[in-house]
Amino acid sequence: MSFLNLAALAIAALVAGPLLAHLLQRKRSVERAFPPARLVAPSPPQARRRAWFDDRALLATRAASILLLALLGATPLVRCSGLALNRSHGASVALALVVDDSLSMRAVTADGATRFERARDAARQLLAGTREGDAVAIVLAGAPARLALAPTTQLAAARATLDALEPAERATDLDAAVRLADGAVSGLPQLDKRIVLLSDRTDARADGAEPLGAAAHAALWAPLDELATTPDDCAVVRADRERARVRARVVCSSARVAEGRELEVVAAGARVATTALAGKGAAFDVTVEVGAASGPLVARLTGQDAIAVDDAAPVLAAGAALGVGVVADAAERKLETGGAPVTEQALDALALGLDVRPLPVTPDRAEDLALLGALVLDDPPGLSPDARRALAAWVERGGVVLLALGPHAAAASIGATCEPFVAPSLRWGPAPAGDAKAAGAPLAEVGDLHARGRAAFDAGASAEVLARWPDGEPLLAVAPRGRGVAWIVGLPLAADVSDLALRPAFLSLLQIVVDDARARGGARRSEVGAPWLFSGARSVEATGPDGKPASAVADAARRVVTPGHLGAYRVTVDGEAHERVVAPIEREVLAAPRVVTPSPRTASFGERNPAVDASPWIALGLLALLVVEVAQRLWTRRAAGAATPGAHSDASA
Repeated sequence: MSFLNLAALAIAALVAGPLLAHLLQRKRSVERAFPPARLVAPSPPQARRRAWFDDRALLATRAASILLLALLGATPLVRCSGLALNRSHGASVALALVVDDSLSMRAVTADGATRFERARDAARQLLAGTREGDAVAIVLAGAPARLALAPTTQLAAARATLDALEPAERATDLDAAVRLADGAVSGLPQLDKRIVLLSDRTDARADGAEPLGAAAHAALWAPLDELATTPDDCAVVRADRERARVRARVVCSSARVAEGRELEVVAAGARVATTALAGKGAAFDVTVEVGAASGPLVARLTGQDAIAVDDAAPVLAAGAALGVGVVADAAERKLETGGAPVTEQALDALALGLDVRPLPVTPDRAEDLALLGALVLDDPPGLSPDARRALAAWVERGGVVLLALGPHAAAASIGATCEPFVAPSLRWGPAPAGDAKAAGAPLAEVGDLHARGRAAFDAGASAEVLARWPDGEPLLAVAPRGRGVAWIVGLPLAADVSDLALRPAFLSLLQIVVDDARARGGARRSEVGAPWLFSGARSVEATGPDGKPASAVADAARRVVTPGHLGAYRVTVDGEAHERVVAPIEREVLAAPRVVTPSPRTASFGERNPAVDASPWIALGLLALLVVEVAQRLWTRRAAGAATPGAHSDASA
């Protein structure tokens, strides 16, 4: 407390004035009837006695008035712990509140509240300072960034939206959130446009990324600097069982957080096995022997850290990773430098946690395809009738196939066609010179492929052509079939035919195919925030680990469920039920705080500890006490006047 605060509050010492006045007050002498006194002429009494506290209610009223005067003097100097908006010349503002709902915001602070609760309380404080004419938008910064509330002048709707926000365990996407907030306020008529980032700013892209808000038109204010630290957290990213052992991936924000902690495997609440984490570093794999333990198993960490929700993970059977089958002629696809075919090496280089399975022939049984989420067919010599039927049914149920067409596919024997993905009119011929024309990713920058030949194919009326040769023939097409999809390329994945497999665009294509397969349910485990796509499904129901249903967004062609919480989900698609596990993202646990672009404009945006203006209420209180005191004095005088005639009557009697 400063000297000015003490000086203002010292006015309260004046409360001793009414106290002394009442102590020094003299009362009227007590009159007693004395019969002989009627023979003596009355004279004014000379003796008076000191009174204790006469008119205690009046004394209390006067003391309260002086105390309120002291508070009124100190009010301009009192500041609260919170946020408040400042205004430029009193004009209305366009405000975009970016609230971070990522995993790191679940960390518990020293006062027992989570970072998300701190951010939401700060947003409420800023909304309390808005007024009619202000426009407010709310953006969520958990990946993917979402617009929770479009810009509106209905401040009640903004408060209701803010109250309905819940924390999640998503990754952080601050760049997209700031861009979304900037776009939300840029077209508004208010001249004063502001973006307030309510986040701990921890982001996996902190190293080497440009400061937040560098490209934004509206200036960015990040007031919660005290949250800009990496929380002390350890997370079980995944846990898989392989026969009599469980192999788990554990990630800690620092090696210090793992000290003294253990990883235990439990079944029905009982511990099955355990192992220590000390001395293993910040990110490591742990193997625990569980023997013949049966039933659902859970791998969890002992001890406590800042985030408890990621300390346990369901144990899945081996093969929970996305299975990708690769059918390629190893002899023809062999690189000059040796090793596996180029497709297998590219999938390994992407490090997507895949279960890559080289296959000698195209699977023709449903049980073999059920183990795969994606299948790469590199210039197959046609498909047998059994393989066509099995592949068609597998794709209908959500499978993803990448079909690379080459001379072998075009020269397939009778009865061994590439139907139902391309028409039988498939043919192989010379490739035209010039750059390919792509409508967008993944072959946007492919340019001239320098191909010795190309396959001319027809993928059907439902297919979408994403890239074409210079003469207009399709180079890359995507054809949806049921809940799955077929990606068709008019080139084989061979370095001696074209340099497509050596281009970065080829890695982009494989990345998109893998992500598509993962989203369509090819893997039992997926990262939090990664959408699940259900194309062609009539009904989709998903129940989260908390027992609450996860919302499914539907459009004309598909339904999308975006899980925002960790744990096991039960998903029912067209009456067929299965389980999926949502795992934390490793890079989110290791994230570091981002830097915010400094701007002189943010100094005028608001205050961290604003002054408390309670003077109107105190003034009303003083006015009320004045009215009470006047009423008390009138009542006292009336009571005294009514009592005096009675006393004289007694004396005259």
